[in-house]
Parts: sequence; C-alpha cells; structure tokens
Amino acid sequence: MNERGRATDELTAELLDVALEAARLAGDLLRDTRPADLGVAATKTSAVDVVTEMDLASEKLITGLLAERRPDDGVLGEEGADRTGTSGVQWVIDPLDGTVNYLYGLPSWSVSIAARKDGETLVGVVRAPMRGETCRAVLGGGAFVNDEPARTRPAPPFERALVGTGFGYLAERREQQAEVVRRLIPKVRDIRRGGSAAIDLCDVATGRLDAYYERGLNPWDLAAGDLIAREAGALTGGRPGEPPSGDLVVAAPAGLFALLQTRLDELGAWHD
Repeated sequence: MNERGRATDELTAELLDVALEAARLAGDLLRDTRPADLGVAATKTSAVDVVTEMDLASEKLITGLLAERRPDDGVLGEEGADRTGTSGVQWVIDPLDGTVNYLYGLPSWSVSIAARKDGETLVGVVRAPMRGETCRAVLGGGAFVNDEPARTRPAPPFERALVGTGFGYLAERREQQAEVVRRLIPKVRDIRRGGSAAIDLCDVATGRLDAYYERGLNPWDLAAGDLIAREAGALTGGRPGEPPSGDLVVAAPAGLFALLQTRLDELGAWHD
C-alpha cells in the first residue's frame, strides 16, 4: 500500500472511532435522560418542547466532541449546526432521527452520523439505543450491525417484497404519498412505515426490509444509512439515473431496485 492509501485508511479509522463514540454518547443521553412521563403528555406543547430540547442537547454533545477531536472539520446538522471546515472532511449529523417515535416512547429512533471527504461519504454510523444496535460502515469495508456483518436479503419477486417508506409533515405531500402507497401496496407483499429513515435504511442493510423508498429526506436523514445500505449490498438512488436526493430515495438489492425505481417513477412518487 502506498503512502496515500495508508493515510486514507488512517483517516477513515479515526473518523469511524469518533463517529462511534459520538453516536454512543448521544444515544445514551437521549435514552437515559428522557422523562418517563413524556409520552403521557404527547399532545401537549410542553412535551414537544422537551423533545426539541433533547434534540438540541444531542446535537450540542456531538458537535462539542467533534470540535474537540476534529476541530478543522466542517459540520452540517439538522438542528442548525453549519460550519465550513478546512480539512475537506464534513460531518453530517441527525442528533435524533425519529422524533415522533421518541416523543411517544416507540423504540425506532436513532442517532445518525456520517463523515464525508471531498463530497464522498467515508463513514456512516446509526445508533438505535432502544434496539441495542449500532449499524456502521466504511466505504469499501462492508457494513456491520454491532459486530456482525450486515447483508441485504436476496431480491425477492416484486410481489413478495416487504417495502419500507415514510411520510412528510406537510398535509398536501402526505396526501400524495398516501396515494402512491394505495396504488403500490397491491403490487407488493406489504408496506411498513417505521418513522426513522436512518433505521429504515439499516433495515434494508440487515434484511429486515427488502426495499425502502421515501421522498423529502434531508442530507442528515440519509447520509449514514445510505452508505450502510450500499456496503451491505443494496443499490441506492433517486429517480432513474439520479442519485438519492430530497426528490426520492430508493434502496434495494439488485434485481429489485430497478423494478421499484421504475414503478415509483410511473406512479410519480416525487410529485406534490
């Protein structure tokens, strides 16, 4: 291995260590300091405010650790962190993915952290504390759930595919997304709506879903999960011929990916 290759490996190893530590600490914070009665007050503004405070506290913990360990890196976070670094590395973080699940005491919420270098995602970590799971991947190094290798399921026939998806917050978009589901569900085994895009992508990686699609995601929603899914054997993209984006994200193994992508294209899944 040449000097440049060794330097890249060393950088990737360092980024993974930092991402794992940050995700673990943030996940523990969210799990251990969540008020026990939060779900009881789930319809009250005060409960929503508490979740927002937890979200911000998680992001502050993560960005503080990054500033200490990697002060020259850039950061892009859901709760407003936006710093341009000088190292070429950018961290893309979702400090609490699945906030409604967290609010109601459902287990499918996560901390999602990815590290990019010159626009390419090198490391992805998704920590799901209530599942007791950490999914991780490095570019070219495979994907793992805890310490076990993660692999997608072999592609089933389209009509036997279990497909995950999600809905946006705007009523008009949700109505259109529901119409896509109505037209798609007779064509597949069933559809699941988990509430955390990062976990959904990891569920494709671990074979708990055959495929996943969603519209309206932000970079922090998908950066880590996209890499984990790809390193586990999935293909990811957006509309046919395009990369994943806010317009559409599709993840599935070869043999199912193009079929789902084409069907979604036919259904106009990216239109409002």
